[in-house]
Amino acid sequence: MSQLFIPRNYEAALSLQQTEIAIKQIKDFFLSNISTELRLRRVTAPLFVLKGLGMNDDLSGQERPVTFPIKDMAEAEAEVVHSLAKWKRVTLAEYNVESGYGIITDMNAIRADEELDNLHSLYVDQWDWERVMPEECRTVEYLKKIVERIYGAILRTEYHICETYPQIKPFLPEEITFIHAEELLQRYPTLSAKEREDAICKEYGAVFIIGIGSELSNGEKHDNRAPDYDDYSTISDESGLAGLNGDLLIWYPILERSIELSSMGIRVNREALERQLKQSGKEERKELYFHRRLIEGSLPQSIGGGIGQSRLCMVLLHKAHVGETQSSIWPEAMREECKQAGMPLI
Repeated sequence: MSQLFIPRNYEAALSLQQTEIAIKQIKDFFLSNISTELRLRRVTAPLFVLKGLGMNDDLSGQERPVTFPIKDMAEAEAEVVHSLAKWKRVTLAEYNVESGYGIITDMNAIRADEELDNLHSLYVDQWDWERVMPEECRTVEYLKKIVERIYGAILRTEYHICETYPQIKPFLPEEITFIHAEELLQRYPTLSAKEREDAICKEYGAVFIIGIGSELSNGEKHDNRAPDYDDYSTISDESGLAGLNGDLLIWYPILERSIELSSMGIRVNREALERQLKQSGKEERKELYFHRRLIEGSLPQSIGGGIGQSRLCMVLLHKAHVGETQSSIWPEAMREECKQAGMPLI
């Protein structure tokens, strides 16, 4: 069911034409910064992949991909991608990318099962990146270093936009705070996972929650993750807690809630893949193309993630709806209500 939040006294900082110009400025500036920061080379990515190879990502494990038959390939079925986590890792191997370097791409996807609201759209556009890393760096400490560099690129982009449009004022904190999902649960034991995110982000402004997908002490997961890309089960020597992945969130005053800007993590090695497939009851996936390559050792160890393009533009331009920074399909009633509230959707 579609939901809409109308901020009190909302007034867009930029006109529609200014917004389109600013979107391009953000995308160009951030792409240049993140590519330099993480030593990433831009590559061309697919919009769809063949069904049955295990190359598509099922995110939380619940979403249905959009599929269609290919006439010239004996009606073989293709799937519109959800994200490119597994495709990127195969590409790192095929391009023979060396350790310390990686790739980045403009990923476009259709997520037909999304519940439409201020943040969620049928259309997803994000920077999808993947970087080869040494096996011995599979630690929370290494994960944190990469997160800090990504957050630094976000801060520089915010500064650039605020310099270009003085009516937009910076609001992101200078540093990002790290907390494990289990520590977050212990801190707010009576709150739901979403309420815990809101509470911690409101306190610190920008937070990276570690261990998304691992089972917590209450027998639940903070959020679901598919078992075959992020490593959410390896126990950290540093903390004794499970997970080498997480979500980057900020507190967004305009919507009075937390917003996820990026989901990322150190990817599974053979041991973590087999463990997580067994835990999730998905061991049959070991017969798929991607999983066979990982188990046989022909894919590099990597770290990667996605950063929402329209969502980052929405936040940095102080918009109230992601439809103000991307073109998609919205319920007519939502379009009309947004228009009346001074937040017209593209």
